[in-house]
Amino acid sequence: MASFAIIYWRIKKGLTSENVDILVEALTNSPGLLLIAASILLFPVNWGIEGYKWMLITSQIQKINYSTATRSVYAGICVGNLAPGRATEFLAKIHFFKPENRISITVLHFVNGMFQLSITVLLGLLALLLRSNTSVANDELLKTISIILSAVVMLGFVLALFNTNKLMNWLFKRFSKDSSVEAVNISWGNGLLLKLFFFSFVRYFVFTLQFVLLMHVFKAQENYMYLFTGICIYFLFTTIIPMFSIIEAAVRTAIALIVFSDLGLSNASLAVVAILLWLINIVFPSVVGYIILLRENLSLSSFTFKNKTK
Repeated sequence: MASFAIIYWRIKKGLTSENVDILVEALTNSPGLLLIAASILLFPVNWGIEGYKWMLITSQIQKINYSTATRSVYAGICVGNLAPGRATEFLAKIHFFKPENRISITVLHFVNGMFQLSITVLLGLLALLLRSNTSVANDELLKTISIILSAVVMLGFVLALFNTNKLMNWLFKRFSKDSSVEAVNISWGNGLLLKLFFFSFVRYFVFTLQFVLLMHVFKAQENYMYLFTGICIYFLFTTIIPMFSIIEAAVRTAIALIVFSDLGLSNASLAVVAILLWLINIVFPSVVGYIILLRENLSLSSFTFKNKTK
């Protein structure tokens, strides 16, 4: 409600009767409903790919099936709403693993996230450079900050890959009360790195397709270079800006209004697209995750590294 209040304050000048009629028509006619339905149907594909990646990267620590990996991911989405940048996702995800493995799994959670982050940052930076004749790209400060952030992210990613085992062992010595248990060393061989990068790119394509479908609900002009670069820049900014869930929809809407200002859509239409994408890829999966948490009979005290049984 806080987000929607902020969004309304931001776009209320554009909510003329004509624009409202356009919104209602776009959201209620058959083509628009089909496009929205197609985008909704892609959300389990989006998070299903993430579940498969999670199963792959954790297999050297503890083998779990695809169903367990996917439930772990959905539970993480729900609990991730508790902190900016979804920093608390791992608290729910590690519950689906043996207590003695949870320290290593926590490390892998953040390393796994950096695969998707690296794809988002690199494509977002490329999109900024391609938009050489737009106000977004002409902002030298914005480009400089983006380049610096991209360099920092990629450096952090490389350091994480080469120091994953060192970090696991350090955390074991620091937090594990069972001295007989040793951290498992992770190997990035056997095509694991390529698979994680490949499925991260496929997942990026999926939520890009969702964005395109929602844009076409409002008959966005067919300037596909502007549209696709805008989507990449939008994902870049929504990724690198830490957001509390209470105002996440508002922040995403504000970013959309800036990035797609020359697309020919009204502010109200852009706001609806941003809200729909947030509902489909964050709120709906969070509801699924909440149901999973209830079925697992989890409480906040369950999110621990200690050896507890249900």
